[in-house]
Amino acid sequence: MSSTLSRTALVTRHLSTRSVSTMTSASNSHPITLYTAQTPNGIKISILLEELGLPYNVRSISFDKTEQKEPWFLDINPNGRIPALTDQSFGGGKGIHIFESGSILQYLVETYDKEHRLSYPHGSREYWETQGWLFFQNAGVGPMQGQANHFFRYAPEKIPYGIKRYQDETRRLYGVLNARLDSSKSGFLVGDKLTIADIATYGWVRSAGWAGVDIGDFPKLKEWEERLDEREGVKKGRDVPTPNRIKEMVNDTKAAEKEAEKARAWIMT
Repeated sequence: MSSTLSRTALVTRHLSTRSVSTMTSASNSHPITLYTAQTPNGIKISILLEELGLPYNVRSISFDKTEQKEPWFLDINPNGRIPALTDQSFGGGKGIHIFESGSILQYLVETYDKEHRLSYPHGSREYWETQGWLFFQNAGVGPMQGQANHFFRYAPEKIPYGIKRYQDETRRLYGVLNARLDSSKSGFLVGDKLTIADIATYGWVRSAGWAGVDIGDFPKLKEWEERLDEREGVKKGRDVPTPNRIKEMVNDTKAAEKEAEKARAWIMT
């Protein structure tokens, strides 16, 4: 694993500050390295790392250069997608590669959240409920909203059926989340605290406008998003590897079209 990591330039994230520090080589780095980009899936992992207080390295992956398809990255994630994570401390220093955002979230809490600050003991009711809402996001909200993004922002031609189909399904799923939060005494998806179910869902809900969905139609979900917005770990993590500007872009038509046009170059290949 170390030979793979040493071929990349890494940004070391120090949890005591709100900024990304100096560039460093893998030989001087922390055991955990996050390979990511500024996407709803990418920020899941950096938010969790910040909330857990774990030091980590960041390798920003350039979609413009299709770095996610380069052989060195495919050694880490054969599917050629972000996020991916390597942990050199696993297995007595043998290291491990983890890919798929839900799998990474589970790995991090089960390995590093022994005090259950952001999780629940394995086998408890809350543990299994967390799994359910995590997979609800990974199998439902993410894929459906991702298709809404595609047809609304990126498709080379406007296909009304595709836009309506996936925006409506995203709204339906948001309605499920809204109802869950309406019945929650804590304001979180599971139990009485933030969990990886909330973290997995947050970046997608924050990007609702990019898919053409009005979060204002879901008052409890909007309140939940705004509450998470104020958490220090969320603020730090959502700006990795670059500042999260999705809210600003949605409200700036020219900036939104410029960003969409840039993304089409790699999305459509």
